Parts: sequence; C-alpha cells; structure tokens
Amino acid sequence: MNIIPVKVKTLPNYKDLPLPSYGTDEAACVDLYAAVDEPIVLNHLDRKIIPTGLSMALPKGYQFRIRSRSGNPIKNGFIIANGSGTVDSDYRGEIGVGIINLNKEPITIEHGMKIAQAAIEPVYHIQWEEVDALDETARGAGGFGSTGQKVA
Repeated sequence: MNIIPVKVKTLPNYKDLPLPSYGTDEAACVDLYAAVDEPIVLNHLDRKIIPTGLSMALPKGYQFRIRSRSGNPIKNGFIIANGSGTVDSDYRGEIGVGIINLNKEPITIEHGMKIAQAAIEPVYHIQWEEVDALDETARGAGGFGSTGQKVA
C-alpha cells in the first residue's frame, strides 16, 4: 500500500468530526462527512454543495477524486451531482461535495453524515500529438453500443 502525506486544515464548521479515514485496511477511499451547522433538507432533484469543513494541500501531480459512497444511491437516494469531483493540487479552499437528491421524498443532510468518499490519484498531463490518420482497429469508429448489448 502506497502512502502519500497530505496536509489538511480543519475549519471551524468541522467541529468534533474525525479526520477522513478508511473503513477497512484495504479500502481505496476515505469517507467525507457533512460539516454543516444546521441540517440541510433537499427535496426531489434539489442540488446543493455540502461543506466538508476541510481544506488541504495535495502534493503536485495528484488529485483528490470525490465520488458517491457505494451505498448512498440505493440506501439514501442521493449521488454526487457531477458524477465525481476533482480537487486539484493547487486548490486551497474548503472542499465541498455537490449532492443531488434522487428520492421522491426529501432527505436531510446532518452534521457528521457520510456524504461521499474520496481517493488520492496521480495526474497525468496530455501531450497532444496531432496526426493525419489514426491506426485501424476492429471496432473502428463504431459508437455507443457498437459492441453489442449482451454476451453472445
């Protein structure tokens, strides 16, 4: 297991929460908690950025990738509004998690609620190489669904 040191600053709204931690020794992600002063109610399809009360200094060449916790969409009916979020290594503000409620009923986000999970990941920058043609493949330019819908 590789360990990357990350400097973290807790903000006043973090209060009594523990630092993000791994649920098991082999978990890929840490849990992120809602750091809210009062409960936030989200109605059906409402979207809101939920503060985490954390800011950090990631090492250059890494990102903090935020994603839905695996149980939240099914058990609690909410997901990360943009699918996943990225905290860049040069960002120093409070980390927020965009949440959307997919339930027909309202949900309440309370202080300390596990709202997302995140992992540190390396970043690779693209060096574009413009060419006149691309190599041929069996799929070619076949688009969405071009490889079929089920096992043959």
